[in-house]
Amino acid sequence: MNTVFQKDKIGLGKRKRAVARVFLIPGDGKVTINKVSGEKYLQYNTNYLNAIWSPLEKLNLKNQFDIVAIVRGGGLTGQTDSIKLGVARLICKMESENRLILKPFGFLSRDARIKERKKYGLRKARKASQYSKR
Repeated sequence: MNTVFQKDKIGLGKRKRAVARVFLIPGDGKVTINKVSGEKYLQYNTNYLNAIWSPLEKLNLKNQFDIVAIVRGGGLTGQTDSIKLGVARLICKMESENRLILKPFGFLSRDARIKERKKYGLRKARKASQYSKR
């Protein structure tokens, strides 16, 4: 794993607070997240693993690349979706006609929902203290 990564070969994916930097390396279909095997990092959850592989499966490239991801922030669901977006963006960088295939499946759209900020006078973003009439 002592491969030197180049700046133009990075796929950046984000969701909520999770940010993933994704690298595709020619290989036989292994996932490595934060220097840990993908299965172990994602707690052997098949839904998460299938989500990460879904952009490559649509293009029949699953067994041609290894996925290496560096993820910060968020929970496992947010990190999984950020890796998926990073993989899809990186595939489109490598071959521009892949964009036409992946776009209808929604792999290239960023989920813009983030946590709303807390407002003053309230307990959370919208939760207020109970109203008392008397």
